[in-house]
Amino acid sequence: MKRTLALAVTTLAAIAVSTVPGSAAPAPGVTQGGPDHWGVITRNTIGSPVAALRNGPFGSFGVTGRAARPPYGTGSLGIEVADNSTSLTPPSEKVDFGNEVDFYGDPVLGLTRVGFHVFQTGENTTHGGPGNMPNIRFEINPRLTAAPGTTYSSMVWAPPASPVTDRWSPYLDATTSGTWFLTGNAGTVTGCNQSTPCTFPQLKTALNDGGQAPTIYTAAVGKGR
Repeated sequence: MKRTLALAVTTLAAIAVSTVPGSAAPAPGVTQGGPDHWGVITRNTIGSPVAALRNGPFGSFGVTGRAARPPYGTGSLGIEVADNSTSLTPPSEKVDFGNEVDFYGDPVLGLTRVGFHVFQTGENTTHGGPGNMPNIRFEINPRLTAAPGTTYSSMVWAPPASPVTDRWSPYLDATTSGTWFLTGNAGTVTGCNQSTPCTFPQLKTALNDGGQAPTIYTAAVGKGR
């Protein structure tokens, strides 16, 4: 069994998980739910992955300055999943660390600031390539005029590769980099799916199809599957 590791601190419009003791306040304009409402979303967990708030990481050895410590305090979210450890198809694990309470009913089209910093390791890219990164995932009600019966989809950001390894990355902006896709029928109807992902502005345009505004169910950082 091979395990891949991704470490992240998030600061975004609907996710801010730098809530460990001693962490700094979120950046201006960032919404942060109460710490009691953040944790592993059990129904979105497959296998025995790891997702926990902890101190660090600091370093790696020889790295100094801002890249050597978590950007918003003393801690971060650590995520670890295995790629071949279950009897399912595919056999990989999955985990979401998020909030099912504080953002319920918020407008998807109101999202303007989404992203994170990541501590990517050389070992992680060796095992899974530079695209072996965590995701940002929103469970949403897409409320599409073209698909009124579709009331659920995962809205997923696939970030670009981290520009650095073995140290903290700059802020990776999900509104201007990487790609987004919708799962299920919403992805088929909008054309923003895993086969043909969209930019963030394209995604918001596709969801704004003249009907009721799409709303958020949950917000999370995740990895796997």
